[in-house]
Formats: sequence, C-alpha cells, structure tokens
Amino acid sequence: MRPTDRPYAVQRTDDEWREALSPQEFHVLREAGTERLCTGEYTDEKRVGVYACRACGAELFESTTKFESHCGWPSFYSPLAGDTVEYVEDRSLPGRPRVEVRCANCGSHLGHVFEGEGYDTPTDQRYCINSISLTLRPTDD
Repeated sequence: MRPTDRPYAVQRTDDEWREALSPQEFHVLREAGTERLCTGEYTDEKRVGVYACRACGAELFESTTKFESHCGWPSFYSPLAGDTVEYVEDRSLPGRPRVEVRCANCGSHLGHVFEGEGYDTPTDQRYCINSISLTLRPTDD
C-alpha cells in the first residue's frame, strides 16, 4: 500500500494486519488490490444498514446511498460523512489517473471514486467499492 504522510487512528504493522485479515482481505485492504468482478458479497445486497471498514470497523457508507450501477462492485453516491474516507491520486494504470478511496481511520484501500458518468444520483459520483473492504451492519427493523 502506498504510504501517506498522515497518521491514522488505527495503526498496525503488516504482520499485525496479516493476523487480523484473511489473505484476500489483506491483499485488497492493505495492498490496494481489487476483488474479482461480480464476486463480492455486497454487489447485489439490498438490506438496510451501515457499511463499515472490514479492517477497523469505522462506519463509511449508508445503504441509502447504495445504487445499482451494474459495474460489478457495490456502488455508493456518497460516503457517510466527508471525513470518513480519504482520497489519493492513483496512477497505477498507464494513461488513466483515478482517485483511490481509503478509510480515513486506518488507511485501508476501499476502491475508487468516479465522476461524470451520468448516473441519476444526487452527486453524479460513483464510489466503486470492493465488498471485501466492507462489513454490513444491518439496521434492526
């Protein structure tokens, strides 16, 4: 994972993260990997609740901001609050800069955010987030 200059509230060594996470979770959350298209447990999830960071438990997205983008990963049009996620320029793909989204509490990779794709959402943004980066906390009905 690319380091940042700021300290996180939750800090662990790579060995501590490896103990806390499965190998696939570690790859996505700590090495900025991507889960395979259409394989995530929350891609088609409809339950109401809050999505939290799988690494540290910080609340990140409300289910009310989740929408059907048909991109193969869960999509949200806004994070829970402006400071729950951080944005990092990602130039890992040649000729195609992107904006990486990380948990602001622990620095774990969540996915990417895209703008101007024409979705009928209040923000015209698509937070394309790996299911494996999240844990859904359903709201009791």
